[in-house]
Amino acid sequence: MRRKRELIAATVVAGFFLATVAQALAYEGGEVKDGGTITGTIKFAGTPPVRKELQVTKDKDVCGKDKHLSWDLIVGPQKGIENAVVRLIDVSKGEKWAITKATVDQNGCVYTPHVVVVPAGGTLDILNSDGILHNIHTYSKANASINKAQPKFKKVLTTEFAKPEIVKVTCDAHSWMLGWLVVSDHPYVAVTNDKGEFTLKNVPPGNYKIEVWQETLGKKVQDVAVKPKQETKLTIELAK
Repeated sequence: MRRKRELIAATVVAGFFLATVAQALAYEGGEVKDGGTITGTIKFAGTPPVRKELQVTKDKDVCGKDKHLSWDLIVGPQKGIENAVVRLIDVSKGEKWAITKATVDQNGCVYTPHVVVVPAGGTLDILNSDGILHNIHTYSKANASINKAQPKFKKVLTTEFAKPEIVKVTCDAHSWMLGWLVVSDHPYVAVTNDKGEFTLKNVPPGNYKIEVWQETLGKKVQDVAVKPKQETKLTIELAK
């Protein structure tokens, strides 16, 4: 019995310690003075792959109007990687989130945009512009997973994500549909454009680690120094 009480007490103390650490590590949003900017390009190292055509096997009158090409790795003419996620992974203070809501649309049986940044604790509106049955299925670890039908009459489905993580999204009704949600507790996160470019604005001066994530190529982390009111330019390569 004594041993049992000791184990219970140790568990309570450990839980309190972990909760205290988590609270201490929570991001603090506020005013940023003399912030700097990080800009750059994420490039593919090597010969860019050719995008594959995806087969439309259902609801072809809606889903098959346009050709569907694979989204898992898009490389531009200058080797810039589209839809790569760039974020600071060790920032504890900075500016407040300017947004509390994000939106993703199901249009032509494609998730648009392919990668969506969602503020942690905020809401996500999932639109159904197709007017057919979709079924949103998310694969989460930190947040509760979603597996919900969205009939044609339900134009908007709203959900929340409380904890930071990268979440895969599929549609159980249309197997080729794929998207990603990047739930972040701070605003220093960006998705690269069709040239592989990104910008992180108003970053507090200091030394950080910046992470690049791409759904096929994985993660790469490197150090970055931000000086007051100055722009830091980066070129980061990813390879298979």
